[in-house]
Amino acid sequence: MRPYDVHITEDLPRLAQMLREHLELSPDFRVSGLARNGRDLLEQLSAAPALPDIVLMDIQMPEMDGLAATALVKARHPQIKIVMATVFDDDESIFNAILAGADGYLLKDESPESLHRALLEVMDGGAPMSPAIARKALSLLRRAPAPAPAAEHDLSAREIELLEQLSKGLRYEQIGENLFISTGTVRKHIENIYRKLQVHNKLEAVEAARKKGLI
Repeated sequence: MRPYDVHITEDLPRLAQMLREHLELSPDFRVSGLARNGRDLLEQLSAAPALPDIVLMDIQMPEMDGLAATALVKARHPQIKIVMATVFDDDESIFNAILAGADGYLLKDESPESLHRALLEVMDGGAPMSPAIARKALSLLRRAPAPAPAAEHDLSAREIELLEQLSKGLRYEQIGENLFISTGTVRKHIENIYRKLQVHNKLEAVEAARKKGLI
């Protein structure tokens, strides 16, 4: 069997090289390319004669971050497995990465052996996560509230549009650009959504809307 092609998207050359060295320790993987940010990755994929099997994706990068890039790659090439490789372990980053379509979420301090196991797992249909990330993901799910009664879901068409954008893990600035409204207007709509759905954050809003079939 041929080795799996892995494309690394990382803006820090030292960390990109570290990931490359980790992967090259195993005959199961071959580094097919290096991208400096999400925009660079999309351009490389468009020009590539063959698509990679896996993209290792950083989150915080200039020009286009890993969350926006993940959503776009998944929309264009859903067969590519995307595994976040990041130092960020906060709830919002984990939540937004999952919403964007990430297939796995690893911290950059994983050992080469753990990285290899995780990438083989994702190619086998799994959803690998670093142990600390898995615990936080479970905690996020447990905190999701029961939805408010249907009569209280009096959302406008615009508010449902914003919920759909939120469900993709986009930031307020990106939502504003997509819907041609200001960031302040986005925030006002989000406040109204929270009030109508009786929730307190993006995770709860998206979960409540999905349970009611609003998005």
